Amino acid sequence: MKKLAFATTSALAALLGTVVCAFAEEAPAINSGDTAWMLTSTALVLFMTLPGLALFYGGLVRKKNVLSVLAQCLGIAGLATLMWWAFGYSLSFSGDGKFIGDFGAAFFKGIYGPEGKDISYSSHLAGVPESVFAMFQLTFAIITPALIVGAIAERMKYTAVLAFIAGWLILVYFPFAHMVWGGGYIGGTLGAIDFAGGLVVHMSSGYSALVLALILGPRLGYGKEPMTPHSMVLCMIGTSILWVGWYGFNAGSAGAANGLAGSAFLTTTLAAAIGGFVWAFLEFITKKQPSVLGFCSGIVAGLVVITPAAGFVDATGAVICGIAAGVVPYFAVVTLKRKLGYDDALDTFGVHAVGGTVGTLLTGLLAVEAVNGQAGGGALFMKQLGSVAIVLVWSVVATAILAYAIKVTIGLRPTADVERQGLDINEHGEEGYAD
Repeated sequence: MKKLAFATTSALAALLGTVVCAFAEEAPAINSGDTAWMLTSTALVLFMTLPGLALFYGGLVRKKNVLSVLAQCLGIAGLATLMWWAFGYSLSFSGDGKFIGDFGAAFFKGIYGPEGKDISYSSHLAGVPESVFAMFQLTFAIITPALIVGAIAERMKYTAVLAFIAGWLILVYFPFAHMVWGGGYIGGTLGAIDFAGGLVVHMSSGYSALVLALILGPRLGYGKEPMTPHSMVLCMIGTSILWVGWYGFNAGSAGAANGLAGSAFLTTTLAAAIGGFVWAFLEFITKKQPSVLGFCSGIVAGLVVITPAAGFVDATGAVICGIAAGVVPYFAVVTLKRKLGYDDALDTFGVHAVGGTVGTLLTGLLAVEAVNGQAGGGALFMKQLGSVAIVLVWSVVATAILAYAIKVTIGLRPTADVERQGLDINEHGEEGYAD
């Protein structure tokens, strides 16, 4: 009997141990260090939009339109958050579709584990609560459409802006987030890589911004009257906030407080600093005056170019990205824009579309296997080139359809009188500065 009791007890203990181990495998423990870093990164990326991008763009417009830019950033933050909770997160990161997810996680269904305990989202970010991952990705969904505001600043109705952004998130952003980061066609089948958003964020918004600006038409008086920034101080402050916040954007995309995050932090710093220096140096060579705007533009361009590459290239690759960022977007803004005559008010296309494209292609050439298991070369470059083509065509077509639909329904532009007087007082009943 004693032997039978001992055998039974041993069997039960073994069975219990198996169950405990199985449960541990299904629900790995939360890593507090990684979670703390991801919470910090989430706050940093939100900081990029509010107030970073708002101040950067706000300083570049005329003072009669500064509040309109701030209101657009604030409105987009609220609208994108509501849509993300309802279905955006689900369409981006649930399901196994090639081009879009499903509604399996709509209204954040399943974000909490058994008995209301927050469990790690092992399919995307092991060791970090799914709630944190969802909020981190939300901040990307906020800043991406907000970038488009730069191209159409000072001349689009507020209602039209929000209507466009709502449609654009559904037609462009959610599909690309799924295709690149959610296991869809670009990141899965094609095998292209995008560490923090060269394709998903910068190219999608940049090419869409150009199309929307062309359909909208130039600002009244564009090319005939001065439209200089009203506050380079605000622009510089906004740029600085963007730079700091970008560490959450790039280093946070490592998904953990680890060596890869440290490498992305390093490459981000190098590219941003060098991009700003090279852009200003080119101004010194061509105009004999390196401007604060030139430094700011080059810094942002450097951050854009390194975004897809941050977790795949080494320090030398980051330096190359920084130099490219100071040169290629510079000529896109200074030369291409002038020759073609389009009114990309705050150079969203020149910096984000062109910079995102350059960074995505350079990633295919400069990726170092020792950094993140990807080796650059001809094969990877062709995958990157294919992903660029998909994002470009998809963004352009979807934006054109959406913009024309809004144009024939609620209209895109305010009246000429409203535009001349300024959007702040007419659309928001306020002025940025009391005389």
